[in-house]
Order: sequence, then C-alpha cells, then structure tokens
Amino acid sequence: MRIRPTLSWTPPADLPPGTTEVGPVVEALGTGGVLVLSGAGISTESGIPDYRGEGGSLSRHTPMTYQEFTSSARARRRYWARSHLGWRAFHRARPNAGHRAVAAFGRHGLLTGTITQNVDGLHQAAGSQGVVELHGSLDRVVCLSCGASTARRDLARRLEEANAGFDPVPAGINPDGDADLTDEQVGDFHVVPCAACGGILKPDVVFFGEAVPPPRVEYCRELVRRAASVLVLGSSLTVMSGLRFVRQAAAAGTPVLIINRDPTRGDQHARTRVALPLGEALTTVADRLGVPLDDGAEDRGPGRTGAAQRAGTTGGAAVPTGPGIPE
Repeated sequence: MRIRPTLSWTPPADLPPGTTEVGPVVEALGTGGVLVLSGAGISTESGIPDYRGEGGSLSRHTPMTYQEFTSSARARRRYWARSHLGWRAFHRARPNAGHRAVAAFGRHGLLTGTITQNVDGLHQAAGSQGVVELHGSLDRVVCLSCGASTARRDLARRLEEANAGFDPVPAGINPDGDADLTDEQVGDFHVVPCAACGGILKPDVVFFGEAVPPPRVEYCRELVRRAASVLVLGSSLTVMSGLRFVRQAAAAGTPVLIINRDPTRGDQHARTRVALPLGEALTTVADRLGVPLDDGAEDRGPGRTGAAQRAGTTGGAAVPTGPGIPE
C-alpha cells in the first residue's frame, strides 16, 4: 500500500518551550546506552539544507514521490537531471561538528546505535560505525526490474557520458540530493537504463509516499527497546518514519531528548528539547564529557564509506537495505 506523504506539521500552542541547557543531554550520554536518531538538521552545517527549518527546501521544492517516479518517464528525466547535479554537491560535502561528535560518542562507548533519516552518508564519513540508514543512501542505485544494486559513482559516470556539457546552475540543493532546476534547464537530459537488463534505475532511497521496508523498521524498533535513552538530533519528526520510534520509547518509559532549534512533532514525548544549533550544542556536550571530537576520526567523505556501511550492517547483524520512504 502506498501512503500519502506528510510534508508539513503545525505545532500546537501547548508544546513545552525549548531550552538552551544541555545538562540533561550530558547526563544521558554520561550514563551511556544512548540511541541517536538524526534528521536533516544535523547536515545543514555541511551545506545541505533541511526540509522544514528556516529557509528549508519545502518552501520552494516538493520532493519526488514514488508514485510519480514510477509512473512518468518525464518525471524520471526531471529527477535524474536534478539528482545528477545534486549528487555532485553531496559528494563534496564533508562532516561537520555534529557528525564528528556523534562519531566520537560512539567511539567512547556512549551509544548503542545511530539511526539516520538522512541519505547523505555524512555520519559514516565522520567515522560512525553501524549506522542504520532508515531512508537508504544516495550512494547506491537499484534497478526496479532485476533488483541489481550498483554504486552511484558508476551511474554518475554513465550520465556524464550520455549528457556531455550538461552543467546548468541550480537555484539550490535539497536534503534528498535533488537540485532545483527549471524545466528549461532539464531540457532533453538523457536517462540511462540498467546496464544489466535495461530496466528503470532508482536511487536506493525511500521516496516520499513509499514505505520503509518492514524488516528495517523492526530492526530499529529493537534498537529502541535496547536503549537507555533516545537522542533526536536535527529532525522535526514530521514524518511517521522517525516519530514512531520516539513514541515507542516514550510509551516504554525510555527518556527522549531532542536537540532542534525549532519545535518538533515529538516534543510532547520528550524530557527536554534543546533549542540550539547542533554543532554548538554537541560540541558543548562533548567538552563537558571530556570527549575529543576528532580522536581517531577518519573523514572519508560521502560515497567512500566502509564496506560494512555500504552493506547496511551494524554490530554484526544485517540491516535490511532494499528500497523503501517516509510515510
């Protein structure tokens, strides 16, 4: 069943206010057993805009839906032209202080896992291990006919060859890797088929209106069950794909803490929401815990993550990585 995507949410008037005090986050991490759930807001300081914050991409851009992509060749041409340019920007992006802090907390044994709603690979690039990519990764491409999975860099090379000289200037880059281009800029961009069977290629990400694969959801639910607390970083929790884990934790009495400058759909379930920029907040938390951000860090850059992350594994257990997206 395909589900109508949820793109917006209006905060109720009775939401608890945010704070600038990071003490509860320091306490939770100091105790250990923290499960991180991250969203687009953690990557804004790397130059990738979020969806719903100030200047968020939803104010000018409607994300591609699964239904539109699969039913329209014109939509696929527009998507791949825009994504081809967006991929270049994503490939150049580098982890920021927020990503490095999460990786450092993991290296010091303070985390039980990291679930990200992002498709940019920046957690892994910062050195985080066993990241669960809830919505997949732009680093991979799948064929909707034969199921073959290939590296995005290989498709990028084929698209470059098929569209020599294609280099329009986009109005912006979105958190799903889609660049803002007009129809005139897209022009007659040539989409290449699957090299194995000639089928339709799709990025290995969960589009809006598509469901996250159930085995992946259940794996994340198990991570929530094991966690001593859940720390949400840079997610508005507007879509149910992330909010359900916050609701699960709260229902079980597991503390939920949120760092997000704006109100979130999960605030009513949280012990606290720290209304600070993520880089600033997490750097402060790391300083108070005596955790250096860059000890042993390895910035590999998106698209150059280790084999374990590409395969979608964590802690030796397989994480389902097939196509799927936020409800």
